[in-house]
Amino acid sequence: MNQLDQLKAFTTVVADTGNFLDMARFAPRDATTNPSLILKAVQHPAYAPLLAETVAAHRGAPLDAIVDQVLVRFGLEILKIVPGRVSTEVDARLSFDTRATIERARRIVDLYAKAGIGTDRVLIKVASTWEGIQAAAQLEREGIHCNLTLLFAFCQAVACGEAKVTLISPFVGRIYDWHKKAAGAGWDEVANAGAHDPGVRSVARIWSHYKRHGIATEVMGASFRNVGQITALAGCDLLTISPDLLAQLQASEAPLARALDVEAARTADLPAVSYREAEFRYALNTDPMATEKLAEGIRLFAADAGKLDQMIGAR
Repeated sequence: MNQLDQLKAFTTVVADTGNFLDMARFAPRDATTNPSLILKAVQHPAYAPLLAETVAAHRGAPLDAIVDQVLVRFGLEILKIVPGRVSTEVDARLSFDTRATIERARRIVDLYAKAGIGTDRVLIKVASTWEGIQAAAQLEREGIHCNLTLLFAFCQAVACGEAKVTLISPFVGRIYDWHKKAAGAGWDEVANAGAHDPGVRSVARIWSHYKRHGIATEVMGASFRNVGQITALAGCDLLTISPDLLAQLQASEAPLARALDVEAARTADLPAVSYREAEFRYALNTDPMATEKLAEGIRLFAADAGKLDQMIGAR
């Protein structure tokens, strides 16, 4: 068995791409998208007819409504390929507006419903700000399932668990990037590889905390830089992986063992933790990496959302 097939024995594999034409060969169960991936996909010639058709069908509608139509159209195409769920992201520019996030999420879910897709096959992606987490808590109470993204700090994961969100996407590669840059010439790649990778350690800690305290929220490691980070998290609930890394896993037949042990996590000495708003904000503030990467991630997604607006508006 290749490593991709071995990984699927322990973990649900999710495709991290907006390019649904390149997805089927990896047979993922779910797929995730974000503004950057959709922006990249809509610039591919193969998707030009789909984009033109969607925009033309809704000409005259507000720009943000047309954008959501485009996002959902890509999601619908993806759902023809994956048997599970697709994650569609709320505009990152709403990351600090709870009410607007809720309203946008409801509209996206309604668009899927009009196309015959139920809430069991859709995850609404929301940034893991305090406001985003509160929006997700309300959406979950309404039966709208959420995927909390741009998650870098333990306090974010704890708050998401308390909000009873369906799934979180703690980032691995961006944490690794920050620590490598901060260390500069003192960075030791070998010493910080595999289970010792700072991004891997962060996800493993969150996963173990959830398992120890019976938190039902699923953990989906995201944002990988290399195969070693993926194999070090074999056994995590889900992993969302780019096509390039999926191809590397598929091309290798090296043995792959489960890295995360459920029984060990359930008996680990991990105290229960809870955060009220002020405590959450302070804990996030004391983590320079998480503070910087969350802000940077929102800025980058917002910038790509703006570019997508311009591209669609020009049509």
